[in-house]
Amino acid sequence: FQAAFTLLLGPFTFFNVQKTKYLQIMTSLMRWIAFILMIILALIRISRGQAEGHPSMAQLSGIRNLFGVCVYSFMCQHSLPSLITPISKKKHVNKLVLLDYILILAFYSLLSFTAIYCFRNDTLMDMYTLNFTNCEIINVAFIRYFLGLFPVFTISTNFPIIAVTLRNNWKTLFHREGGTYPWVVDRIVFPAITLIPPVLVAFCTHDLESLVGITGAYAGNGIQYLIPAFLAYCSRKDTQLVFGSGTVNKHLSPFRHTFWIVFVLIWGFSCFVFVTANIVLSEPKL
Repeated sequence: FQAAFTLLLGPFTFFNVQKTKYLQIMTSLMRWIAFILMIILALIRISRGQAEGHPSMAQLSGIRNLFGVCVYSFMCQHSLPSLITPISKKKHVNKLVLLDYILILAFYSLLSFTAIYCFRNDTLMDMYTLNFTNCEIINVAFIRYFLGLFPVFTISTNFPIIAVTLRNNWKTLFHREGGTYPWVVDRIVFPAITLIPPVLVAFCTHDLESLVGITGAYAGNGIQYLIPAFLAYCSRKDTQLVFGSGTVNKHLSPFRHTFWIVFVLIWGFSCFVFVTANIVLSEPKL
């Protein structure tokens, strides 16, 4: 299955993925259907008195995996530039984005809370949709197969888009002023270093919980906190140089003070230390 996935979707890394409008619409529609189905099925099971979950108030050992989950939640910002740029009148764009994120938060909260009360902690699978492939949960075969294959559908559409984005980021990172890359480097090397690492990681491990926890603890910390903070600082400095210090941006963020950048950097470093200590204490074999 991994070989089939690599052979079918891997070649997209070597080309450009454009005009993904209908692909994104289909993916969004499938996400909505899957989310709503899982929430409704869990609520039905809870209402019938078949709920098995008795979650504890807090579990500090789960902090590491919480970072991993936050990273994938944070990925909803991946499409923000392409969504905001085409909007000609950006007067109400802040309200629209706020409404969008409130809706995302509501769905994540509903999905999470119905899950932890519907299923026991030791029976919850790393891939939540697989909990609904059991005939005892739902006896409609089509729904079971749809939810079971849902991760395949979403990854199949997201992987080429994210891979092409990463490939272009590699090119930008190693860009030389006034120079161009040889054809082999441009069309073979950059796509290869984008495609091969995830394939190797998928081949070496199937422990999704540990994988999400480790990547979230370190890469996620940089993606969510450190890189955005540095980008915000550098972009503000660049804006002052280009437009002058007296220019007023009517779209300024409420968190425009430098204090918030420093706060995020301190928070990111604290999270790095905390998660590292948690990994060392919870995994003595490391």
